[in-house]
Parts: sequence; structure tokens; C-alpha cells
Amino acid sequence: MQVIAMHGWCGDHRNWAPFADQARSRGWSWQSPDRGYGPCQPMAPAWPGEGRRVLIAHSLGPHLLPAELLGQADAVVLLASFGRFVPQGPGGRRLRAALAGMARELKGAHVEAMLQTFLQEAAAPQAISQLPSTILEAPLTAAGRQRLQQDLASLQATAGLPAGFPSDGPCLVVEAELDRIVLPEARQQLRLALPEADRIELAGCGHALLSEGLVDRVIGWIEQL
Repeated sequence: MQVIAMHGWCGDHRNWAPFADQARSRGWSWQSPDRGYGPCQPMAPAWPGEGRRVLIAHSLGPHLLPAELLGQADAVVLLASFGRFVPQGPGGRRLRAALAGMARELKGAHVEAMLQTFLQEAAAPQAISQLPSTILEAPLTAAGRQRLQQDLASLQATAGLPAGFPSDGPCLVVEAELDRIVLPEARQQLRLALPEADRIELAGCGHALLSEGLVDRVIGWIEQL
């Protein structure tokens, strides 16, 4: 088994450590690429070896991967993810305005405060202190800020499942009951796009999926492939 795990916007590869430990203990090949927003160096994804190819992706993660690599996955796990992020209608208009404000903040002097607020919303209802690590542990670089800007624009432009998505293979969709980042409309659209997917809803969890049992449930699903 070979696994690639891709973080989402404002994340990095360090948060995959519990998953990586479980995968490697089973002899699986593991890779967690990084966009290089914060203190971690950028690392491009590539399937590392032989065996069934499983992709795990959080939030914007699947949209950050090359279509060719995504299309080579035999199975996909989507964690608090989406196809189209900004739904149509009034809710979508409000969200688009909020994203435009975030884009302006990324060009300004108070970018760290905006990112701190985003991370608080992602962690909620748990405290931000419960996040294992964040990109704000070191000052943002110009390159990191630029990547955040590029990927925020990509998020705004999402219109459905990303190019190359293997929609005919096994898929597990994990939703957060109290997600403050991915709107209910976007979650419903993902359900409609992947009607055959297995589903887990984590009660009492927000977008960061701070649930003690999550790793075991995801790894257990992969083991059954």
C-alpha cells in the first residue's frame, strides 16, 4: 500500500504525523507533500513505489494535486473537503465577499492576524491550542505568502471535483458536524457528486477534525480495501 496525504489551505504536512505513524507501522509507503506556506519546505507529491495507491486529502487538498497524480489513485479519503467551495446563492455571495477580504489581508501588514482568525475558526469548537502545529510558528516568508494567495484564488475558483479525480474508485468522505469553513451547501454538493462514497460524520467536530478516533477509522477503512 502506498499513501499520499495532502494538507489544505493554511496547513502543512506535520499534522499528518499520527496517520503516518499508523501507516508506517503497517509497512505502507507514506508521503505527505507540503505547499510551503510556513516553516516547512515545499515538497511536490509523487507516488513513491508499488502497491495500491491511496490518497488522503484535507479540505482544499485534492485541488492542490496534479490531475495526473490524482487520476492514478486507486482510492480516496476526503476529510472535510469539497468540490465547489463557494455555493451559488446568497450564502455563496457572502462567502465570496469574505474570501475577497482575506485576499486583501494577504497583501497587507496584518496577515498573521487574519490567518490566526482562520485557524481559530478551523479548530472551533475546540480551542486553537488543540491544533498540533500551525504555519504561524515562524514568521511568514514572501514565498509562503505568495503561495497562500495563489491557493486562495484556486479555492475561490473551484467548481466541482478537481480534474483527474477518480470518481469510479472507492471513496471515503469524512464530514465535520460543526464545520465553520465548508458550508453545508458545499458538503451537500459533494454528497451528490459522490453518491456511492462511504461516509462518516464526526459529531462535535469542526473543520480541523480534532477527533481522537479519526486516525483509527480512516486507517481501518484503508485496510479493508
